Amino acid sequence: MRKKKKQLAGLDRRYDVERVERIDVDVLETFLYEYPGKDVIINIGTNEFTAVCPYSGLPDFATLKVNYIPKKHIIELRSFKYYLLSYRNVGIYQEHAVNRILEDLVKCCKPKWMQVIADYNIRGGIHTVASVEWGKKRKT
Repeated sequence: MRKKKKQLAGLDRRYDVERVERIDVDVLETFLYEYPGKDVIINIGTNEFTAVCPYSGLPDFATLKVNYIPKKHIIELRSFKYYLLSYRNVGIYQEHAVNRILEDLVKCCKPKWMQVIADYNIRGGIHTVASVEWGKKRKT
């Protein structure tokens, strides 16, 4: 029994995680949208989004999609990639991550409408999709 407990002891480990203050919002950049009177829906995404569970420190992988209608500014994609990379070792719950991303991006580019969707890889047999929205989408 003692041998078994020793074998299982390593399963209770917790990996160190960084705090949400490590998220690098300052890296985000925008450029002017030259057609402010015309609504265009911009869809950007990646299947490489990673943060970690704040409880266990285990990684959470997601396909992240950001859809938005710009008002005056468009998110510069290189800066968006670096922004997302800053989440890599940050301990943040999945539902909080999408809200934080939405808040940061809305503050950065001040769109007419924005939606953030995170489709997380299955973990522990459970599939999670977290989605948040801000503003009013144009009528189609």
